[in-house]
Amino acid sequence: MSQPLTFALAKGRLLEETLPLLAELGIEPSESLTGSRKLMFETNRPDVRLLVLRATDVPPYVERGGAHLGIAGKDTLLEYGSDMLCEPVDLQLSKCRLMTATKKGEELPATGRIRVATKYVNVARQYFASQGRQIDPIKLYGAMELAPIVGLADVIVDVVDTGNTLKANGLEAKDLIAHSSARLVVSRVAMKTRHQHIAPMIERLNEWVKTQNAT
Repeated sequence: MSQPLTFALAKGRLLEETLPLLAELGIEPSESLTGSRKLMFETNRPDVRLLVLRATDVPPYVERGGAHLGIAGKDTLLEYGSDMLCEPVDLQLSKCRLMTATKKGEELPATGRIRVATKYVNVARQYFASQGRQIDPIKLYGAMELAPIVGLADVIVDVVDTGNTLKANGLEAKDLIAHSSARLVVSRVAMKTRHQHIAPMIERLNEWVKTQNAT
C-alpha cells in the first residue's frame, strides 16, 4: 500500500464513543487521542493512521482525499451537503434531533423573512425554503438559545438531545428537520481505490451495530 489508510475522527464527545469502534476493527492508537495537541496518530497497524479533527472538518477531509474514511454526525453531513460522500454505516451513536425552536408560546411571523440563528445555515435555508419561507440567517457557534430571548432572531435551528437546555432558557422545540446520529463516511473515490481495505471494515461495523441494537 503506497499510503496508509487514513481515518478521520471528530474531536469531542463523539471521539470517546468512537474508541470501541476502532477496537472492533482491530485498530489501537499508538497513544491517547484525548488531551493531546497532535492531530495525526499512528496505530498498531502500519497500514492505518488516524486524524483527529474538528467535527465540521471531517467531511471536507474525506471528500478531498485528506482522509479515506471518517466518522461524522448526520447533522454535520447535511450541512456540508456533498454528493461525493457515501454513508455505508449508521453507527447509531450520538443520537439527537435537528429541530427548530422558538420562545415558549410564540409562533413565527406569518409573513415576511424569518431571522434564523444557527450554525446549520444550509440546512436552515433548505428547510424553510421547503416551507415557502425565506430567511435571514445569523451564523452562531454557541449560545444559540439566547438569540430569540434577546431579540436577535425569531427562531433557532440546532441539535436537540433532551431539550433541557431549551427549557432552561425559555424556549421550546417546534419542528423536526432531521434525525441525526454518527455515520461512517467514505469518499466515493476511496470506495473504489481502497475497496479491498474498506469493505471489510464496513461489514464488521454493520455487524457491530446489529449486535449493539440486539442487546
